[in-house]
Amino acid sequence: MGFDMAIDVENLVGRRASNRWERVAVGDMLERMTWSFPEHDAIVGWEGAFSHPAYRRLTYRQADELTRRIANGLLAKGLTRGQRVFMVCENSVEAWALKLGIARAGLVAVPINTSLAPDVMAHIIRLVEPSFAFVDAEAWPQAKAAFQETSLKVGATIPIGGEVIDGSAAFHDFVQGASTEDPEVEIHGDDIWQLLFTSGTTAMPKGAMVSHVNSHLGAYGFALSLTRGVRIENQLRLCSFLPLTYHVGDQCFMLSVIVSGGTLVLGRRPSGEAIAQAISRERCTALWGGSPALVGQVAEALAKNHVALDARSLKIVVYGWGALPPGVTQALQTLCGPDLVPMGIFGQTEAIACHRFWPDVWRDLYLRTAPETNYVGVPSPLLASQVMDAEGKCLMNQPGVPGEAVYRSPVVMGGYYKDRAASEHAFRYGWFHSGDSCVYDTNGLRIMVDRFKDIVKSGGENVSTLRVEAVLAQHPAVQKPAVIGLAHPRWGEGVTAVVILRPGAERPAEAELIEFCRGKLAGFEMPKAVVFVNALPETVGGKVLKYKLRAEYAKLYEP
Repeated sequence: MGFDMAIDVENLVGRRASNRWERVAVGDMLERMTWSFPEHDAIVGWEGAFSHPAYRRLTYRQADELTRRIANGLLAKGLTRGQRVFMVCENSVEAWALKLGIARAGLVAVPINTSLAPDVMAHIIRLVEPSFAFVDAEAWPQAKAAFQETSLKVGATIPIGGEVIDGSAAFHDFVQGASTEDPEVEIHGDDIWQLLFTSGTTAMPKGAMVSHVNSHLGAYGFALSLTRGVRIENQLRLCSFLPLTYHVGDQCFMLSVIVSGGTLVLGRRPSGEAIAQAISRERCTALWGGSPALVGQVAEALAKNHVALDARSLKIVVYGWGALPPGVTQALQTLCGPDLVPMGIFGQTEAIACHRFWPDVWRDLYLRTAPETNYVGVPSPLLASQVMDAEGKCLMNQPGVPGEAVYRSPVVMGGYYKDRAASEHAFRYGWFHSGDSCVYDTNGLRIMVDRFKDIVKSGGENVSTLRVEAVLAQHPAVQKPAVIGLAHPRWGEGVTAVVILRPGAERPAEAELIEFCRGKLAGFEMPKAVVFVNALPETVGGKVLKYKLRAEYAKLYEP
């Protein structure tokens, strides 16, 4: 291994830690655990989250060997350092191992949301020019047109929900003949190992460039929080049924488990009932619950089956995208024990060293303001963050004045791949600009107002859609609301609620729902109309794609 024998004992600056014994490399994470607890479970696949019985449950030794096979299999295909590997995959043990194997080979993973429209998928393929592709069988009908348009071939199939794609190998066959030797590749911590694509709600998605160092620091930062409540860090058993393949949650939850030496319990897709069963069966200590709505569904499932399901192992529940209703917090602490710690996080793909809010730390404030006000607390120790006005001035001494959350951190991305203009705009004034509107309260805590693009400008006032949704969600008939702004002849934009009702609930009159908000919202925040629907356009994680709603109901207020 000639390349890793360049030992620099002269220079104190300008060094590059690329030698195997010193480098920072995501693909090395699993191997380290094989020197201490090799037979400890690294990952457990829930039903539907693996294609072959061999991958139902992997120890660190087995997972390390699998990622070596993946890396060597790709290198044997002629791929070289920095080339891109395309992934159209949902959660599975195989996809989990794929990302680590790609990183181990010194290559770049490009995992994408399987539900992307064909033209968007084709755009990403042309942008990143992948040299190999892995595709879930069930995702092939959605992906096929983009592959044909760009002439990209499927190299291997993860046969979940369908058959092996013509011309490709089954994942299990792809890895079986590959070497288990440690791949001889050069990797530096600043190398990009993953391109994570943003949601692209206003334009084509942008590829956030994530380095090995970014991911290591992000993982260790979250591990400090996730291992609370267990005596030894490798007793962490984290449950996630939310996307970890093409979502930045991989650094928070997938990699944080590995750097702790813990176990990941991975589900295919979100289901409150299945998550509750997984917590009980696998004695999970931590949960990535995502939205308050999904956390509420887990609490309901545990309460409904409290005799059969034991959730007392659960020590921490992480949520985001809104304030957790106090009733849900109380229910979880009753079911799991009073020491259960709920933790709200606030971050994004480009900067995942999150703000954190603990309801138990600021209990009186939380009980007084949640869920209407989305407190996101304070930055993590890895994150320098302030709320900045349009001229680049900090608003710390102006509580209540909205600005933009901006960040500095070693966990911030390197830029948007092949998009210099967007990258320079995002890092203006020397800070990464999040696109999130926030305010300080009088004690310096941050409150998330809304995404700038989702704020409704009604009658000259700015309306937080998150605040209106939090009020509507308290109506007993409402399962999930989404609030958008639509062109209105009087108000400029009319605050508009699009609502899914709870199963079996009697449909309330539109006027009843609007009246329900009175007293909890200011007059300018009140919905001007309510639309009842059976489903909302959502990401797999449950975030509503509001741009689709705005397009669908654009003419609602036209005469």
